Amino acid sequence: MGKELSIEQKKELAKLLYTKEGITTQKELALRVGVSERTMSKWVNSESWETLRESLVVTKEQQLRMLYMQLTELTDNINSRTEGSRFPNSKEADVYVKLTSAIKQMESENSIADIIEVAKGFLNFLRVEDFELSQRVGNFFDGFIKQKLNENKR
Repeated sequence: MGKELSIEQKKELAKLLYTKEGITTQKELALRVGVSERTMSKWVNSESWETLRESLVVTKEQQLRMLYMQLTELTDNINSRTEGSRFPNSKEADVYVKLTSAIKQMESENSIADIIEVAKGFLNFLRVEDFELSQRVGNFFDGFIKQKLNENKR
């Protein structure tokens, strides 16, 4: 058998299994990477893996599609009214403004999933060139992504 994984390598493997492979049972994760369930629970909770997993599950395109569908449904509802009353009431106008604002923001910002995809591609490239540097840069990407996740919570 090969060399034992370091704690950091076990953590990265567990994070990958949790976020990308969808293995969310902490007991199974702990067994697969060789750590205690307590350690696994600490990693999952302290590093917001659930939020990270959710941001990867629903893509930006899917979110935009849902917002456009809601906007279309609202517009269709308003347009189905009799002539002379095809305008939004105050509640509908508020929803309209919020939907269009969310769409504009999503179309102009990179989602966390987009950032992670770019980071993964770059780190895979860098790993071939300089493995140790890729590990250090990977830690910076993790910090950057955590910061973005915290900003999105506000």
